[in-house]
Amino acid sequence: MDNQWFLIFADALLILHTLLVAFVILGLVATFVGYFRGWQWVRNVWFRMAHLLVIAVVVLQAWLGVVCPLTSWEMALRAKAGQAGYEGSFIQHWLQSILYYSAPDWVFILTYTVFGALILASWFVVKPGRR
Repeated sequence: MDNQWFLIFADALLILHTLLVAFVILGLVATFVGYFRGWQWVRNVWFRMAHLLVIAVVVLQAWLGVVCPLTSWEMALRAKAGQAGYEGSFIQHWLQSILYYSAPDWVFILTYTVFGALILASWFVVKPGRR
């Protein structure tokens, strides 16, 4: 396979990863804003279950010290393309600066856990499935 395809797939994974992060963050914001604005879609059980599941996976990975499979897969694709680290395409450069930053592990574990707790709390404040 041409090295360019490995980079395209790596960039696609980075976009997917960014979309999942946005889903978790914006999903929580939308849940509370929707509660106050009367948006019924924020009570959709499937939306809320997907939202809780994504953050639960992130929190579990953080506590277990497991690197996100999307990150590992992306790095492996970049390595196959002969790229070192995260230098590369425009998409990769800008999205990478949003997702990846340096901090001690405990900061990530605490942040993910607090965010997960907020999402779990949203289930009690904005009960899913109620019409």
